Amino acid sequence: MLVDDSSNDGTGDAARSLASRHPRGARLTVVMGSPLPQGWAGKMWAVATGIRHADTAHPGAIYLWLTDADIAHAPGVLRALVAKAEAGRHDLTSVMAMLHCRSPWERLLIPAFVYFFQKLYPFPRVNDPRDAMAGAAGGCMLVRRAALKAVGGIEKIKSAVIDDCALGRELKRNGAIWLGLSRDVRSVRPYDGLAGIWQMVARSAYDQLDYNPLMLLGTAAGMAIAYLAPPLLVLSLPWHGNFVASLIAGAAWALMAWSYGPALLLYRLPPWQAPLLPAAGLLYNLMTLDSALAYYRGRGAYWKGRAQAPSR
Repeated sequence: MLVDDSSNDGTGDAARSLASRHPRGARLTVVMGSPLPQGWAGKMWAVATGIRHADTAHPGAIYLWLTDADIAHAPGVLRALVAKAEAGRHDLTSVMAMLHCRSPWERLLIPAFVYFFQKLYPFPRVNDPRDAMAGAAGGCMLVRRAALKAVGGIEKIKSAVIDDCALGRELKRNGAIWLGLSRDVRSVRPYDGLAGIWQMVARSAYDQLDYNPLMLLGTAAGMAIAYLAPPLLVLSLPWHGNFVASLIAGAAWALMAWSYGPALLLYRLPPWQAPLLPAAGLLYNLMTLDSALAYYRGRGAYWKGRAQAPSR
């Protein structure tokens, strides 16, 4: 089932045309979205619309598979998700998609996005039923239908900007969730240079901090100390002349680069790129500050030209 959320690019027509030509096209239902009600984020209203139609068409289904329109799944992904959910009795089983990573800006920033995401939501903690930490990846989520109904349905998170992690928190209160990575789940949407990645991050960064100015200042200062201070101390040695400080900073920079290695390996990028993590950290820090600035200017969180959450 595909929900055409009032798109103006011919998405619905393209999907219906594909369904009419594909041997299994009868299995695809294209649902037209209705106007966005007050208090709902756009994506959540589209998801709720799809779930309502799925409840009518398939009332006996145990799971709901929620995925974005720009995600491509390798054969067998759904079977693997169900097997994982059944084996672990998970109410939510999600996989972080491989993001598009080909252009120079993507190669600099996308592996760092995965790196920082895993710092915010450490997978072992998310997957530990004894730990309160919860997170999810919205591009590919398998949800146990009864569990979703038990927490109040999608309406429970109707205004959430970071909707996947909000859903993870709601479901983990009553059951187990699982979050992983897979090269078999891929985003096919390229980013429009630095501006495209900037928009993706800035739309939700301040929401991640609960719109709290103290958390914003603490995060900005922490990022600067952890990721910017070491390379600055090393590179400015000719000016400050403190060899010991530069030596300690160099060790910190090296450890930082080493910890970044798995993210680069995931995207099959060369290890020499690891020392560039501070540059990515600087840009993500600026994106977060820009997200807060947009909020205080009353623009709220915007994505693809539409408001995603109420502004200040």
